[in-house]
Amino acid sequence: MTLAEILEWYATISGVIAALMLAGDFGRRVTGYGFILFCTMNIAWIAFAQMDDTGGLMWQNIVLFFVNALGIYRYLIRKKPPVQAA
Repeated sequence: MTLAEILEWYATISGVIAALMLAGDFGRRVTGYGFILFCTMNIAWIAFAQMDDTGGLMWQNIVLFFVNALGIYRYLIRKKPPVQAA
């Protein structure tokens, strides 16, 4: 198995697991770890896209990496959830 194939399958499997972690609504901590897993998936897709010369896939995952980093901040770093208006 080549490095590109390993990256592709890691990104695929980790993306499915991370999506289940978020969709399952298991709490803030699990959701935060799901966003970490999404970030590792983004890095794998970016590396794969570099090897496969697929610019669209690379740029999509660069943007999604920052979106997922925001999720890490919101669910793991920020201590208090935002106050909801009544």
